[in-house]
Amino acid sequence: MSTQLGDKIRALRKEKQMTLDKLATEAGISKSYLWELENRPAPKPSAEKLDSLAKILGKPVSYFLDEDGTTPEEQYEHEAFFRNYKELDRADRDRVRMIVESFKGKPNG
Repeated sequence: MSTQLGDKIRALRKEKQMTLDKLATEAGISKSYLWELENRPAPKPSAEKLDSLAKILGKPVSYFLDEDGTTPEEQYEHEAFFRNYKELDRADRDRVRMIVESFKGKPNG
């Protein structure tokens, strides 16, 4: 039973085409501990271990701590969008909703 933290670490490791051994070695942790982080609900890693993983995987530490996985920059963009959205009149909000709905189910590209 993995955790969100484990899922994030595994996905980034695979995206970078790294083995457990390679990431563990570069992060200065054991392969078995990394496997535990990816696959079991383990205690939270120390700040040092998390910082090391974050640097190697190219994400800020906050990415691993946030439940929804957004970075602070992404969170700011979301908040700014919704502030602007709330200021629109009813007809414009309806148009925005229709546009968003038109993107659902379409492949990225």
